[in-house]
Amino acid sequence: MTVKLNKKAYEHAKSLIRDNKFVTDSRDDWSEHAPSTQEESKFLDKNGQADYSKWYLGVDDEHREDQKGHYKFPYGDFKKIHRCAVISGESRASQNNYQDIRDALGDLLKRIDNS
Repeated sequence: MTVKLNKKAYEHAKSLIRDNKFVTDSRDDWSEHAPSTQEESKFLDKNGQADYSKWYLGVDDEHREDQKGHYKFPYGDFKKIHRCAVISGESRASQNNYQDIRDALGDLLKRIDNS
């Protein structure tokens, strides 16, 4: 399994922060703020694969692009980026040695915290 940085999602996340479309929630809030599987499916059906993929900083080449499993490291709720998702993802990326994803999430966290 190779999980790589989704550069389009990274650019999308940075633009959301520039537009102040983020939530400065607490570290442990992601379990409550993360979209449910049903919400993910609804967003995907309504907006398509291209828009769906912008909300995930990692892509897994073991899964086809048309499968949800292709996308890893969600950072928001399809409306706003969530600080708690960024922190959670940064920790997971570090644990799994996904350096490029960890670095991108660290950068996003700094951008949020400095806004």
